Amino acid sequence: MDLNSASATVLQVLTQATSQDTAVLKPAEEQLKQWETQPGFYSVLLNIFTNHTLDVNVRWLAVLYFKNGIDRYWRRVAPHALSEEEKTTLRAGLITNFNEPVNQIATQISVLIAKVARVDCPRQWPELIPTLLESVKVQDDLQQHRALLTFYHVTKTLASKRLAADRKLFYDLASGIYSFVCSLWNHHTDTFLQQVCRGDEAAASNSLERTLLSLKVLRKLTVHGFVEPHGSVEVMGFLHAVFERLKQFLECSRSIRAENVCRDRLEKTIILFTKVLLDFLDQHPFSFIPLIQRSLEFAVSYVFTEAGEGIVFERFIVQCLNLIKMIVKNDAYKPSKNIEDSSPETLEAHKIKTAFFTYPTLMEICRRLVTHYFLLTKEELTMWEEDPEGFTVEETGGDSWKYSLRPCTEVLFIYIFHEYNQTLTPVLLEMVRSLQGSTNLEDTSAILIKDAVYNAVGLAAYELFDSVDFDQWFKSQLLAELQVSHDRYKPIRRRVIWLIGQWISVKFQSDLRPMLYEAIRNLLQDQDLVVRIETATTLKLTVDDFEFTTDQFLPYLESMFTLLFELLQEVTQCDTKMHVLHVLSCVIERVNMQESIRWLEDEKALLEMTEEVDYDVDTSATQLEAILEQRIDILTKFRDKVKSFRAALQEEEQASKQINPKRPRAL
Repeated sequence: MDLNSASATVLQVLTQATSQDTAVLKPAEEQLKQWETQPGFYSVLLNIFTNHTLDVNVRWLAVLYFKNGIDRYWRRVAPHALSEEEKTTLRAGLITNFNEPVNQIATQISVLIAKVARVDCPRQWPELIPTLLESVKVQDDLQQHRALLTFYHVTKTLASKRLAADRKLFYDLASGIYSFVCSLWNHHTDTFLQQVCRGDEAAASNSLERTLLSLKVLRKLTVHGFVEPHGSVEVMGFLHAVFERLKQFLECSRSIRAENVCRDRLEKTIILFTKVLLDFLDQHPFSFIPLIQRSLEFAVSYVFTEAGEGIVFERFIVQCLNLIKMIVKNDAYKPSKNIEDSSPETLEAHKIKTAFFTYPTLMEICRRLVTHYFLLTKEELTMWEEDPEGFTVEETGGDSWKYSLRPCTEVLFIYIFHEYNQTLTPVLLEMVRSLQGSTNLEDTSAILIKDAVYNAVGLAAYELFDSVDFDQWFKSQLLAELQVSHDRYKPIRRRVIWLIGQWISVKFQSDLRPMLYEAIRNLLQDQDLVVRIETATTLKLTVDDFEFTTDQFLPYLESMFTLLFELLQEVTQCDTKMHVLHVLSCVIERVNMQESIRWLEDEKALLEMTEEVDYDVDTSATQLEAILEQRIDILTKFRDKVKSFRAALQEEEQASKQINPKRPRAL
């Protein structure tokens, strides 16, 4: 493909490919697809997207076609692979100038350079890294930023390679450039802090962007660039500096208002600092040992004391809690039962943890988690009222503990209570004892505290097995609380039925189940939708338990089905409908299985009776008839319910087919 003659043709077709008219768009896409394997096509694309005078949409499309072509045709073994001569020209052209004015296109160029680097760097492209290092030193702001952006994407891509030879190359790269990147990061960080003090928002925002990018590079180099990072003075020096920089940035956030242009990027930088620590702990637990004490002191100080008031924000709290949790649960820090089998590093880490988690510290963490972080917030209570189904989904959201505050605090509580249950059990039991008896319906604070404490007892159910007489508590306190129908008491009704669901497989007497079924039936008629959905969940846990028997449940079966089906018809969100259907299917499965076993036992007994010489034929026939009538009655009811479920599902499917989402427009 002759570049001079082809450029105008390719440019015209790319312009047509940006059209919203399918009659113009489709032929253009077909033509571009045919050109993908033509020699010289990607050189033409390079000339087009680096020409800043052309239309942005055309340049954007050229970049995307170039990037996709790298995936398909850059490797030597690929069908229709690019020639080595053309690849050499393209590599040189990609790093000639870092002056792309459009952010989105600059990002795409950085990504495609990283894709080429993954295949060719450093063997076929030894000049890439030196060129980037020189470009990030220049005084021109645009060129410096674009080079730094590309440097980050290249580092990120090279760090993701896992073959031994590739790892060795990345280790060599990291050791060679680590010192320079550290000094670059320190320079941009100091510049940002100085500009913030002067009140120069625009300049500070630019410096903060460079601080963020250089920190992203350091994160990849630190976590993936060293076999034994604790042996590097520079790496450990950087990690210790992270704590000081974090304090500086958190204090800086006091003076930066929400409407300030730096605010969002500042919070991203703070979170990135914590990601450096979390990633390093995850990949190098033994190298992290010198940082355990400082990490715990830092995280506990900002999350569980007054030091963090006015400066911490939710995502930062979540990261700190995850840092504490990863240290507490890390198997590398837990000695073997036989101490002699444990490594010196493990014993040292365990010693540091034991010295830090004293009784006063653990008690304060436990109390703060329960009485502060477990409390339902105003936002959650508002969501309960305005979007009850959304509230229940929020409460049970998969891996949300990694990103959301409430699930994160609950997971940390579970791990800490498991690790230090002998210390924390008396603390939690004292909190429970202080809340026994009726709660003033006018005292919202007391209701929310009780909800939080009951939440803790449910989360720690297995650890409290020997310490709580749950059966007695159920009869003397919890059952009565389920019967308080006042609207203000609904958080407790919901929490108590949830609590029973947590304990049902831990400790719950079989003879108490009829009382529980009665309570569940009543709560399935509760005026609050959240309470009914939570009750349905507890019903599933109850019938899915090993000790479930149909004899106790059959008197409630028909009414339970009716109420569950009414709930299914009332809820509107797909996730909630699927949840209720899952409860229904679980009940059907468990009752059917138990009844089938019982019927088989009865029929076996009848067959054994017929083997006796003087058996009563009339009595046997009567008993068999009774068994068949009972089976027919139950199966008929199930059949009717299944028909209703099928009709509801068909209605849902029909409604979903009527939804016709629009095809998203191309950028």
